[in-house]
Amino acid sequence: MKKVLVFAGSTSRNSINKKFATLAATKLKKTPHEIIDLNDYKLPLFSVDIENEEGFPQEAKAFKELIDGSEGIILSLAEHNGSYSAAFKNLMDWLSRIEANFWVNKPMLLLSTSPGQLGAKFVMEAAMKRFPIHGSNIIANFSLPSFDANFSEDKLLNEELNKEFLEMVAMFEDALK
Repeated sequence: MKKVLVFAGSTSRNSINKKFATLAATKLKKTPHEIIDLNDYKLPLFSVDIENEEGFPQEAKAFKELIDGSEGIILSLAEHNGSYSAAFKNLMDWLSRIEANFWVNKPMLLLSTSPGQLGAKFVMEAAMKRFPIHGSNIIANFSLPSFDANFSEDKLLNEELNKEFLEMVAMFEDALK
């Protein structure tokens, strides 16, 4: 049985976005999931020269195989200076060279969170514009503001936010084939 691929666009060992993506995965009612860590996919900084001289890194090919073999994707994006983390952007650069439409129309639940009140709103906006160019099928998206005040391991503490979050997870799961 195929699984939902779950990860954060962060390499922080204590990533709040990994915690958030993991919470979403635990709310899936009938779909198995696999949580991965970007730290397990060390990639050289993208360069056409490296690509021409060495080809695609094995880690980039392995990550692409995970996407291809998944039923859907839960991704929570970290925001660094209003955009993707360097590690996630680098991964996207490599993936887009392997296949321009690297998300291959997999249903996606796109999340973001931050300690601040905007909930990584700027990286979410960037992804909502950019991901469709790479073949994304974003079923639902949700930004969680003020992570420390609103998150616990089993639910979001703000009832209104938790209700909306659970609706987004259910919408995503309903879209899985």
